[in-house]
Amino acid sequence: MASAKSIHSINPATEEILATFALATAEEIEAALCEASHRFQQWRTTSYAERGQHMRQAAAYLRRQKSQLARVITLEMGKPLPQAEAEVEKCAWTCEFYAEHAASFLAAQPHPSTASESYVEFVPLGVILAIMPWNYPLWQVMRFAAPAVMAGNTVILKHASNVPQCALAAEEIFQASGFPPGVFRTLLLSGAAALPLISDPRIAAVTLTGSDIAGSQIAAAAGQALKKTVLELGGSDPFIVLEDADLDEAVAVGVQARYQNAGQSCVAAKRFIIVEAAARAFQERFVEAVRQLRVGDPLDRATQVGPLARADLRSALLRQVRESLSQGATLLTGGDFLPGRGYFFAPTVLGDVTPGMPVAREEVFGPVAALLTVRDTEEAIQVANATPFGLGASLWTANRERARQLAPRLEAGFIAINGRVASDPRLPFGGVKRSGYGRELSAFGIREFVNIQTVWIGPEQPSAARNAE
Repeated sequence: MASAKSIHSINPATEEILATFALATAEEIEAALCEASHRFQQWRTTSYAERGQHMRQAAAYLRRQKSQLARVITLEMGKPLPQAEAEVEKCAWTCEFYAEHAASFLAAQPHPSTASESYVEFVPLGVILAIMPWNYPLWQVMRFAAPAVMAGNTVILKHASNVPQCALAAEEIFQASGFPPGVFRTLLLSGAAALPLISDPRIAAVTLTGSDIAGSQIAAAAGQALKKTVLELGGSDPFIVLEDADLDEAVAVGVQARYQNAGQSCVAAKRFIIVEAAARAFQERFVEAVRQLRVGDPLDRATQVGPLARADLRSALLRQVRESLSQGATLLTGGDFLPGRGYFFAPTVLGDVTPGMPVAREEVFGPVAALLTVRDTEEAIQVANATPFGLGASLWTANRERARQLAPRLEAGFIAINGRVASDPRLPFGGVKRSGYGRELSAFGIREFVNIQTVWIGPEQPSAARNAE
């Protein structure tokens, strides 16, 4: 067990302690806040070209160090190595994307008004506190940090306690890429130690990716301090298969969408909602494909499903499966821990699931798929929306026009038609309901942590109508 002053990095595939790190002291926290606040006053005045040069260097560093960084990810949270390498590459792509587009995304926008000239500026806010999760330990950080830093903000990262090596690696990316000290800092903190930072006047805003429970706590603290927040929270994403869907493609994509990263993703497909006409054929093919998945050492490139990241996550998953079975679900494959060392859970499929069961009602963070059969399209939409979450949704049909009409009826921030939900730096990403608010990525994401400032230059136009405040 880690002490109150330290945290362990544990290999979830072997349960061995890889390293132990001291938590930041009060003095170190204060020094980091001072440095980030002081650096912001300088960093905000730099040009987009200068910021972009460093960000392109970060992309190059990520690619040079891809093997080493991916290995750290795999050892610390259990992601299969090829998936970890893809995560690093996606980080590099995002750095390049914002290096290229930040200036145009944040260019001043002229607007007609009563003034002789009026326009909108996008001005950086200051020091942003980022509270990030363990499941994509570099991607979650970089998809926020790249736009925030390119906008002229500075960042303090509080990462998940089970990935301290990834947290320190994130800081090293910025240091090695020539960013001035204080632009990006990692603090190894407990969750309880991070909450008081929100009220510190040097923190301008907060972003969190995590559970809806954590989101409620952060939102409450930020609301008390009147700080801007962006929350990307949990999901129980529906994967809807209509009667005219290409079942072979839907099964192939569905297996990847559910079991990638051992199912530990907020936007993993979790509830497979299939109309009766396609249900039997989809279930047979899906179960067979899941049984073929290779579970094992995540450093082995042939492995498709690694361990869960922590022992408590595996125990929580088993509880959800067993309670659902006790309520009438059918075990089609898997359903329990795998023997031996490591936090492995057999890829699992449950049939005859109904909306009130834990695997359909709660967020399921692990390699468990819930199959729900519905009568028709109308019931599919109703069941899909019958969740407190609203992050992503996948809809499968050969009729694209029908899909376009159905998409706005789905209560989710991202709709994938005949594909899986996946973030892309070119597209806004975020949810509704208990999946949070605000957006990451694209032009929408970079504008979350700026002051949208109106500039009105007189004199007032003589012919303009005067308006009250």
